[in-house]
This record gives sequence, structure tokens and C-alpha cells, in this order.
Amino acid sequence: MTATVREKKGRPNYYITVRYPDKTTKWVTTDIPIKGNNKRKAQERCKEVLALCEAEELQKAEFAKQVLAEVDLSKEVLFTVFIKEWLENRHATKAITDVTYDTYRLIVQNQIIPFFEPMKLKVKDVTALHINEYIKFKLKSVSANTVRKHLWNLSSCFNSAIKQRIITFNPVKDIDDMPKHVKYTEAKFLNERQIDELLTVIKGDIIEGVILIAIFYGMRRSEIMGLKWSAIDFENKSFAIKHTVVRVDKELHKQDFTKNEASYSSMPMPDIIINMLKRIKAKQAQYKLLQPNNYIDEGYIFTWQDGRLILPNYVTKHFRRILIKHGLPVIRFHDLRHSAISYLLYLGFSMKEIQAWARHGDIGTTMNLYAHIDMAAKRGIADTLNQRFQSFSSQ
Repeated sequence: MTATVREKKGRPNYYITVRYPDKTTKWVTTDIPIKGNNKRKAQERCKEVLALCEAEELQKAEFAKQVLAEVDLSKEVLFTVFIKEWLENRHATKAITDVTYDTYRLIVQNQIIPFFEPMKLKVKDVTALHINEYIKFKLKSVSANTVRKHLWNLSSCFNSAIKQRIITFNPVKDIDDMPKHVKYTEAKFLNERQIDELLTVIKGDIIEGVILIAIFYGMRRSEIMGLKWSAIDFENKSFAIKHTVVRVDKELHKQDFTKNEASYSSMPMPDIIINMLKRIKAKQAQYKLLQPNNYIDEGYIFTWQDGRLILPNYVTKHFRRILIKHGLPVIRFHDLRHSAISYLLYLGFSMKEIQAWARHGDIGTTMNLYAHIDMAAKRGIADTLNQRFQSFSSQ
């Protein structure tokens, strides 16, 4: 864990950033003004903040130990109690990130526990039969892929129980059939004409830049909303993708890492992107002058007039409203990523080139998701073949 004294543009006081071992970052405000000879004082405060954060982490680790000590580790412990404490322990010991914790928490609290709680089963009494019943029940309302995620949590929990010698086998491994993983191969997308129309109708919209970035680079929503001015290099005409903003349930997570190693990347900026960013930067400078005491400057690019970050969920909902209003196919915001990559296929770029541009860690992902041609192109092929073989048709 490290801590660093920072200055924020337009802010009078020093800030302290604390970087945790899992690469998450915490910003701490101080009452120490930047003006004057206060740097040493800020550095002393930085040491205090670091010591406090280290103490908090130690306390969390101790809490995790207490959790395990308090849970009845005999073979009489209830399964619903154990799985809840298992998840809290993984989070407290930093075995999983905050985003992952919130995702798992929704699964455990809203799906698994409500199903098993009425049964009052002890960990040792849960069998493959119960897991099979859970699978059948959940498949009535959610997809097989979602159920597989639930089973991963269940299996991991039972593996922990095995390590603690509460049980000797994992009932998930004895189920009849694992729900088959359904590959998402028919991604929805906009064709060339529809992309042109979308770019026309969004001019002046609050998320115009967000949509342009999504179409141009095929970036994920979390990556776009996580773009900061500190990642933009106007001189070298490039920007870095290294920060993400994710919302899980009601929690907003701002993180200094991306989906995978390939996603952490530097991308070139042609004139269309540079000009768009410069317009946004100029507008933000105007807004700061108009509200010097109320402007919230966190360094993000896509913000409201008061500097607040535009939330990811707003982007999704507003994007849908734009499509409906202008009679365009109603697709998910993430399908703009598919649209961008499908368009690159249409332009004749190779899979390897597209993999690098889309920042897929494995070219298999590119092949599986985007090895398709839009219907307009298919019709063009059909018309060409029809003309070629028309003379062979029976009269």
C-alpha cells in the first residue's frame, strides 16, 4: 500500500491518493492549502493517512478471522449462514475486488439464500439433489449462463467448507447436468447507414462524445465513462485506457484497472477525436468560470455542467431513448462495440488487426463474436450469385 500527495486542478487544498494492493485507489481530501510553504505539512499528513489506512486493512483482516471464529465451524452450521460469512470473508481479506463482491452479494443475498433459507439445511446436509432443484427452479426465470454463475459461487463456497473440514465432498460436482454455456454469437449491431444516421442525430446531445468514442474505438461503457483528462496526450495524439467506472446495484466503483490486460492500452487519436475532446475541454473551462465554488472537478471527461460524472446507467437509458426517438434499431449500448467491430470487418480489416483494435485478450473472442456479415452485405452476395447463376435456373 502506498500514499501520495496530489494537487487537483482548480482545488485550493492538497489531496492524498492511497493505492491498495488490489490496485484500487482512494482519494482523501485535506484542509492543507496548496498556497504557501505547506508541502512538508501535506507529506506528514500523507504518512498519517497511510498509517490509518493500513490500520483499517489490518482491522478488516482481523475481522475476517473473527468471522470465521464466530461461525460455528462444527458440522451443525446452517448453509445460509455459512455462505454469507464465506462471501464476507473473501471481501474482507481482499480475495475479491469491491465490484466482484457487489456482484456476488446480489447473487448470494437475492438468489441463493432465499431459495435455501426455508429448508434450514446445514452445510453437511446439502446434496446434489438440492442443487439440481435449485437449477431447475432458476432456469424458469434466468438464462443457463446466469445459473452457471450461481453454481460457481455455490461450488466455491463448498470448497471452502471442505478446507475447513465441515464436509468431505462438494455437492455441486455431483449434479446431473451442468447447464450448457450458450455462446453469444449473434451480436446485434448497426449497419453502415444506421451508424451514419446515429452520428447525425446525436449532434449536440450530452452523450454525443460517448457514442462517438463507442463507435470509433468499440470501447466498453465502463472504459468510456472512466476516461480522464490525465489519460489524454494531445501532443502525441494518443490516450490511455486505464481507468473504469462501473455501477453494480447502487454502488459506483471507480477503479484504476480494466477488464483484462489487453484492455489496458494506448490508442491513437485522429483529428475527429481530438477536435471533439477539445470542444468538451473548452466547455468545461467555461462551466468552471461560471461556478468556481460549485464545480466538481474529478478529472473526468464526460460530465454534467457542474462537473459531476455522467452515470453509466444514464448513458444506457438515454441511448435507448435516442434510438426510439429517431426510429433506429433498439440495441444495447454494448452493441455499439459489436457495431464498431462489424464495421471494421466490412471495411476489410483482418481478424488480427481487429483483435488489437478491440483489445481482445484472445483472438478466439474476436472470431466467436464477430465472424458474421451484416444482412446488407449478405444480400449483396446473394444478388451477385443470383446474377451469376441465373442462366442455370430451370425455365
